[in-house]
Amino acid sequence: MMSLASDVIEALRGKQLVTAESCTGGGIGATLTGVAGSSFVYKGGIISYTNWVKRHVLGVPQTLLDTVGAVSAPVAEAMAAGARRVLEADIAVSVTGLAGPGGDEFGNPVGTVFIGYCDDRITFSRHFRFTGSREEVRIQAISAALALILEQNQ
Repeated sequence: MMSLASDVIEALRGKQLVTAESCTGGGIGATLTGVAGSSFVYKGGIISYTNWVKRHVLGVPQTLLDTVGAVSAPVAEAMAAGARRVLEADIAVSVTGLAGPGGDEFGNPVGTVFIGYCDDRITFSRHFRFTGSREEVRIQAISAALALILEQNQ
């Protein structure tokens, strides 16, 4: 995964990247900062593990949290847009999902992850279904988020 993180840092030279992480708990930021020179690109991140942080720090509307739940495409997109705005960056990526041990009240099973992306051109999200243990789901989500950033910036 460090090779992927290095590729992201190289691809984003001259731009600033931020993260908003829920189920990955800062894993994207930790992976990126493991790369020498990452401070030229990675500005920082918000671990938005609770809905309170999603709402009060990132600006995710309460109506979204109530109607579609935290583990959803609209919330992933709002998290990414909020992180980009609050942390004043060029690019933001967000992750919200269920690493386990159980699903949520909206019927999402363990392994459901939404990754959001926001830059000055586009805001979107992708839906993933990962398998494995809690840690394996988290690792797969981190890798998918890094791959998404790279895909959008090549």
